[in-house]
Amino acid sequence: MIYVKMDVSRHSQWRTPQTRHRGLSAVKPRSGMGNRLLAALPAPELDLLEPELEMIALDQDAVLSQAGDDIDYVVFPHSGAITLMIDMADGHTVATAAIGREGAVGILSVLGPSPSATTAVVRAAGTASRIPASRFHGVFNRSPAIRRMVQNHVKAMLMQFQLGLACNALHPVEARMARWLLQLRDRVDHDTLPLTQHALSQMLGVRRTTVTLLMRNLRARGAIRSDRRGLIEIDRVRLAAAACECHNAMRLEVEEIFSTNSAQSRAAILPAIKSRDAV
Repeated sequence: MIYVKMDVSRHSQWRTPQTRHRGLSAVKPRSGMGNRLLAALPAPELDLLEPELEMIALDQDAVLSQAGDDIDYVVFPHSGAITLMIDMADGHTVATAAIGREGAVGILSVLGPSPSATTAVVRAAGTASRIPASRFHGVFNRSPAIRRMVQNHVKAMLMQFQLGLACNALHPVEARMARWLLQLRDRVDHDTLPLTQHALSQMLGVRRTTVTLLMRNLRARGAIRSDRRGLIEIDRVRLAAAACECHNAMRLEVEEIFSTNSAQSRAAILPAIKSRDAV
């Protein structure tokens, strides 16, 4: 797969993710680092995907898919954070969603052949498992459990898109920046984010001078302790106070989707267990 270098006047240098190894170890790396969509699959359904999954490194600023290009792979992050970007004709950009181990990149390609509508950019380095999109489509058609997995992802993404649209229209840019920092922090599980002001300006669709002012305001509130060397150290409690309600709403909706899916999976398994016990 070829990853395209974007216009460097608006974007950083993109790097191609590096293949690590193939096999089930790509699905179940170190404890606590697994992709939640894959982890929720019953073992037989995971076995359908396993032969085609390979582990890749998600390098900082790498492009996983480019707007307008065909989707070659479905990528399931185990760690790290990715944003989906809209590129406007005038060169401006804005982030529409964040994806981490709760989701996947390219999974919406199962809805039908079409070019990618967004550019997926790695904002925090990590690891992922990927599968060729054509192979994933074949398994999707054979497996009800994998179709439910895709439905859960679609629900989570639609929720992000809808709340994000309302947030962009109704909330001040400082509250929106705090919300994005919290969304990325949720996915990396530590309080230091590898984000430059240039990256934040791309995500928010504002000038770097605006980001500089916003950073100054958040530092004054104690929400950001440091932003040196492209690292932003955050205080979660104070940053949450500066953010709008959209961050918490998005987080709770995702947890509700996963908890509902877990209950449905248990309900589907219990009749079979009871049937075996009765024999």
